[in-house]
Amino acid sequence: MSIPPHSFRENVVAQGTAAAFPQPDTCTHLTGADHVASLTAALGSLNAQLPALDRWGRLVAEVLCGPGRGRLLAAGNGGSAAQAQHLTAELVGRYRADRPPFSAICLTAETSSLTAIANDYPADELFARQVEAHGRPGDVLVLLSTSGRSPNAVAAARRAQECGITVLAMTGPAPNPLAAVADDAVAIDSPWTATVQECHLVALHLLCAAFDEAVLAEPARVPTGPSFEAAK
Repeated sequence: MSIPPHSFRENVVAQGTAAAFPQPDTCTHLTGADHVASLTAALGSLNAQLPALDRWGRLVAEVLCGPGRGRLLAAGNGGSAAQAQHLTAELVGRYRADRPPFSAICLTAETSSLTAIANDYPADELFARQVEAHGRPGDVLVLLSTSGRSPNAVAAARRAQECGITVLAMTGPAPNPLAAVADDAVAIDSPWTATVQECHLVALHLLCAAFDEAVLAEPARVPTGPSFEAAK
């Protein structure tokens, strides 16, 4: 009895075909070379969306540095939850250049709120209720979903728009429900969850770079607090 091949490369050899990209429905895992090839292909779709990420960086700078001193909210599930927390850490801390901290809240990080909401309300409310609690008109919500179909992310996007909050989405292949409801979306064209997540991390860093460029280009826009010397 023959054993069906599992890796993308093994499937190509067995079928005598030269598929352009590895697909989840034709193999169960990727070899190292397959993974790099998949990532390289997906980065091509990200490269075409660089203007969107530059636009996002300028928008976030306007919100966080504006007269209202708005805030950024971020959320995602699983690996995307970690990515959301990564983004808020870059804003509260710093990305590359030293600069003041800015208000950014990761909605996946407060376990008491998450478990209370999950216990008392429908699953779709997990992020939406937090958006309603923390968000203010003019704020920005960044949602990450590798599928673009996470019900709690879609619900959060809709609640944010009801509250006058701009929704930016990072997803997998479009079209998808989250990209459709968001004000703007960056969609990674790859069927592989890991590849989409890796490209999302690059996209988050590009967003942070664009944010820093917008903030630091005009020193007057960077709010400064009292110095230690002045406080003495």
